[in-house]
Amino acid sequence: MEEIKVLEISSQLSIDVVRKDIKNMHLAVYPPTGRVRIAAPLRIDDEAVRLFAISKIAWIRKNQRNFNSQERQAPRQFKERESHYFLGKRYLLRIIEEDAPPKIVFKTKTYIDLYARPNSTLEQLQTIINEWYRAELKKLIPAIIDKWENQIGVTVEDWQVKQMKTKWGTCNIEKKRIWINLELAKKPLQCLEYIVVHEMIHLLERHHNDRFLSLMEKFMPQWKFYREELNRLPVSHGEWKY
Repeated sequence: MEEIKVLEISSQLSIDVVRKDIKNMHLAVYPPTGRVRIAAPLRIDDEAVRLFAISKIAWIRKNQRNFNSQERQAPRQFKERESHYFLGKRYLLRIIEEDAPPKIVFKTKTYIDLYARPNSTLEQLQTIINEWYRAELKKLIPAIIDKWENQIGVTVEDWQVKQMKTKWGTCNIEKKRIWINLELAKKPLQCLEYIVVHEMIHLLERHHNDRFLSLMEKFMPQWKFYREELNRLPVSHGEWKY
């Protein structure tokens, strides 16, 4: 487990500091709340971290303002013509009640049709669409992994899709297993690919250190653009660590 120390820079700014075996300090501001985190080399003391943070105040504030203005997606109520997202595009929901097994029908550029039994609860409707999202992701992920296994030179032994509250993906390095957040079904395909590549590169480098960043630049030079695109899109109520 990482040990995180909270460093108070001012009455309005605190920073999570994580010390790692890395060469340089890395600063990040995370959506949606604008949480600030610095990964610092083991040899660097608190005062050096504080001075580094102060020198980056303008950049930190700019990113926090961007996240504060980012669109938030309220919890879904499953009402007629409610907005739902799939692969980065917005669709309107139509609910069709019928006494038959539930399903999602996706035929037009405007609507997602949700077929459900009469008097289904919000939780049941959420489960129907989540299982559809899961099935759609499972159609897309294998081809992405196959493509990048050849390019990166690693093997993914297993992968799964699950709902996660704070991360877009995780990697079990020992078992060579990656987990992909169900929420990525709502994001553009290139954002899904970016997260898959991110987790696969962890099979070469466990930590988010200089080597990891160098590998990301080597295999996916545009990764920062995809990360920014991921963070610009409507977010749910959670704190995503990318």
